[in-house]
Amino acid sequence: MESWKLNMRIWFGGLLLCCVLLHPAFAQNDWTQWRGANRDGVASVSVPDEWPDALTHVWKMPVGEGHAGPLVADGKVFVFARQGEQEVVSCFELQTGKGIWTQKYDAPYEINSAASGHGKGPKSTPALFAGKVYTLGIGGILSCFDTLTGKQVWQHAFADQFDGALPLYGTAMSPLVVNGMLIAHVGGDDNGALMAFDAETGKMRWTWSEDGPGYASPILATLDGVPQVVTQTQNACVSVALDTGDLLWKIPFATAWYQNAITPVVFQERVIFSGLEKGTAAYRPVRDGDRWTVDPIWENDNVSMYMSSPVLHEGVLYGLAHTQKGHFFALDAKDGTLFWQSKGRQSDQVLMVRVGDMLMCQKEDGTLLMLRASKEKFEPVAEYTVADSPTWAPPAVIDNHVLVKDKTHVTLWRVKK
Repeated sequence: MESWKLNMRIWFGGLLLCCVLLHPAFAQNDWTQWRGANRDGVASVSVPDEWPDALTHVWKMPVGEGHAGPLVADGKVFVFARQGEQEVVSCFELQTGKGIWTQKYDAPYEINSAASGHGKGPKSTPALFAGKVYTLGIGGILSCFDTLTGKQVWQHAFADQFDGALPLYGTAMSPLVVNGMLIAHVGGDDNGALMAFDAETGKMRWTWSEDGPGYASPILATLDGVPQVVTQTQNACVSVALDTGDLLWKIPFATAWYQNAITPVVFQERVIFSGLEKGTAAYRPVRDGDRWTVDPIWENDNVSMYMSSPVLHEGVLYGLAHTQKGHFFALDAKDGTLFWQSKGRQSDQVLMVRVGDMLMCQKEDGTLLMLRASKEKFEPVAEYTVADSPTWAPPAVIDNHVLVKDKTHVTLWRVKK
């Protein structure tokens, strides 16, 4: 009897192993929010020994227009876009692209003429958390949907609360979910608030209303032992207490036409940020009891970032400066020393993801540039065409695959043969 049981266990284990080996499964490295699981532009995936001459097309699906990046969790893809005068959340099977559910709501929006070239689609990448997907539309409508059914759980619109105020170029910051809270900067120029809501019910937890939103997205940081939300607002780089929303520290920082758009980077208790024609700088917030001061550490006036947030690797900050019609750079995150910068005319913007010791750079012209993350020199390794229309949305990078959102479609590409 015991021998029979042992044989059955061996047979079942072998069958299970065969299923695992034969099934083209994806690794469990979900892409759940703006710039990945940790909001730092780093993908925890394996890197091929040799990059192929071309990526392999898996599937392509129409979803609507917009710059919101796709998300991946539990073998499903979630995309937020616009179709006509409605904002649409769609769920697909990751492996096949087959539709699972679609949810829509009315979202009329009048675009500012200065941003007409980018269309009326949402610019805010959603967030996934505990079986919910959270979206922030271009007109500031904040929504929560069930990931299994697509059913709307709750929704807030802020037009009445902030007298219809919106950022000049439309809402762009991507919400943050942490400690059971959904955090978003709502409202618009000169009239807005950074708010935290209960992620399950939508009930407001706290609000900080001293400045309107920028186009940057907040991050969670622990500085001097204190958990805090750090972001670029309309006129500053600020930090508020995670639990209460109380202001901890503030660095005045304003760019032309209030275009603060860079997601801050934290390195060794330093907060690094940049802006249009404002250089790149690092500050160290220091706590003395309940009082905070912010000490400047370094500033590099030769490198200014506009819409392209940088990534870190082994103490080196890599990014795209907006001058010279776009040039890549590498600088020392400790002291701001510039290691190298590429020639200009690279791209007006890139969405950058670090994959091991490589930098995956999604250009706006539909090409994906692979760079070596080296402080020695600018070293392109491969370049792929992944779209035939503008790619302003950040890619989602999962095991051996990249999801690309172009103007109206989302496409899955496989890296390895």
